[in-house]
Amino acid sequence: MKRPHYHVYVVALDDRVWNNARFRRANPDYVLGKPFVYVGMTGLDPDVRFDKHKAGLQANRFVTDYGLHLLPAIYERYNPMRYDEARSMEVELGIRLRALGYGVWQA
Repeated sequence: MKRPHYHVYVVALDDRVWNNARFRRANPDYVLGKPFVYVGMTGLDPDVRFDKHKAGLQANRFVTDYGLHLLPAIYERYNPMRYDEARSMEVELGIRLRALGYGVWQA
């Protein structure tokens, strides 16, 4: 069996992302002052994946335009995982962060 090599990752987004109507609509329960983040999963190292986002390669527009840096304290303990675990964890992590009042975007 292949070793687990998938990762969830969280990118801090610039506060200006709140000016985007699509982002605001996706976060009706956002708590003022909480962070804005993008939650994703990848088969790459999260640093490499973040660099690709910023370069516009297979990128999410919110990360390309507003991504500041990775937030490894939120996700490092979960990695690496198998594909199905990472897919589930990406969703769970987004739900958890939203419950804490974060502004969250997931592709």
